[in-house]
Amino acid sequence: MKKLSHFEIQSKRLSLETLSKAEKFPVVVVLDNIRSMYNVGSIFRTSDAIMIQKLYLTGYTPTPEKKEVKKTALGSTESVEWEYCKNAIELIEKLKSDGFKIVALEITDSSINYTKVRKEDFPLCLIIGNEITGVQASLLDLCDFAIELPMYGIKHSLNVAVAYGIAIYELRKIYSEEK
Repeated sequence: MKKLSHFEIQSKRLSLETLSKAEKFPVVVVLDNIRSMYNVGSIFRTSDAIMIQKLYLTGYTPTPEKKEVKKTALGSTESVEWEYCKNAIELIEKLKSDGFKIVALEITDSSINYTKVRKEDFPLCLIIGNEITGVQASLLDLCDFAIELPMYGIKHSLNVAVAYGIAIYELRKIYSEEK
């Protein structure tokens, strides 16, 4: 086993020029009222790794103009298509009318395990809520369903960027599986 050099790794990746022509994963992600710039940067980086369709920043979620977002994102603010929308409700209603299933990453009285999403649920809009208060009720009202990660210890949740990473990789696996 030999660790690959940065050059060897980079040679296997898309460039910014070829990325625009690549088929994207049919998922858009809405970050609603995320307060940590470092969480936002981390989510950008994970979104690049998965090649999501688009990232929407809503409410008071910091945008890539903030140096802390850029620093943590490590250039992925250039490779992930993103847009700021002040009003998350209007955005979700539009995405729903465009044919996206609306899914919250949230613990609710009817959440399903994150591994139980079906390929038929795509294209999908995944809503990620505030680190403390989660997905706001007005957005949950617009959701088709909610997914949650099982928690086995005493804590009831993970860091928002970590939870997003786990969920989005599982969603990519589900979407990519052959029937």
